[in-house]
Amino acid sequence: MSTKKDKFSIKDKIYMELALDLARAREGQTGTNPSVGCVIVKNDEIISIGQTSFSGRPHAETNAIQSTTEDLNGSKMYVTLEPCSHQGVTPPCTSSIIRSKISEVIYSVIDVDKRVKGKTFNILKSKNIKVKKGLLKEKVINFYAPYFFNRKKKLPYVIGKIAISKNHLIYSKYQKKITSLKSDKFTHFLRYKNDSILISYKTLNKDNPKLNCRLKNMKKFSPKRIVLDNKLQTNTNSYIFKTANKDNTIIFYNEAEKAKILEFKKKKIEIIKSKINKKKRFDIKDILKRLYKLGCRNILVEGGNELTNNFLNKKFFNLFYLFISPKKLSKSIEFKEFNGLNILKYNYKNTLRVKSNLGKDKIILYKK
Repeated sequence: MSTKKDKFSIKDKIYMELALDLARAREGQTGTNPSVGCVIVKNDEIISIGQTSFSGRPHAETNAIQSTTEDLNGSKMYVTLEPCSHQGVTPPCTSSIIRSKISEVIYSVIDVDKRVKGKTFNILKSKNIKVKKGLLKEKVINFYAPYFFNRKKKLPYVIGKIAISKNHLIYSKYQKKITSLKSDKFTHFLRYKNDSILISYKTLNKDNPKLNCRLKNMKKFSPKRIVLDNKLQTNTNSYIFKTANKDNTIIFYNEAEKAKILEFKKKKIEIIKSKINKKKRFDIKDILKRLYKLGCRNILVEGGNELTNNFLNKKFFNLFYLFISPKKLSKSIEFKEFNGLNILKYNYKNTLRVKSNLGKDKIILYKK
């Protein structure tokens, strides 16, 4: 039962929790549109569910309506984000809701998109549809933090990660493996949840990474590869170059020989000329703006010391995962120590020790 102070019942909260779970399941996989979850209930029974499609369209509400043959008259819709009310590539969700004869709509948070923001309530009310908002508001706002950041700043949401040993090394010759297999799987989960992954050509040439998602049956959700390569020095025998095409790889450069440019263009890789500063470093803010215009919304940065510290110094990370292994790596031959710990602690005050099942590895999550 609901109380006078709470306009939502326990059942309302359960249905919205399910809608949020549906949205979480598609997080990072819905193109430039937010991942939304939707549940339709009639006579206290769930009769349909919907999620934003992998391409971003159709939207969750439309998918839920079209997924049932039940008469929706007298039903109640629970949706995580304010349904759209504008004509885009597809008709507005409000039109589908009105046509379906749904009697009540409960959505958690108002959309920040100016084309939608706050308009849905009045549109649905004018058609005698009961409307409520604010259910599980704090939890849902937290989920949509990346989307709200995208819309407000016109920039991708950037997540960083780096793994260090107990003695703060990120590399030791003959001891390249730092974290456990479970931590590796979590890294691949992060790749699955982000539409793009960014590295420097130095990391590419040194490690010859694949940068794909290698969780079972998840390879097709691998992120787009973005490489920062001032003079197009990317190894053309590398996995990234050999598997590159116009859809899965973007390389930013500043200057290069014509022969090199032609070689990369022949491969149909998208190469973008970008400015550098006096220190011969790319203007990261400019690159992020360009990537947003190219449809990148969630970027995972898997860099070494130099690239990671560059992002940390400029506070470009929205979230940062620090993996800490219990292993002590050798400093006897060739090694590299992560020198960004102090910058991380100074620039990112909000920290959280993540409860995880990663064996003896630990994760500290830093937030701006």
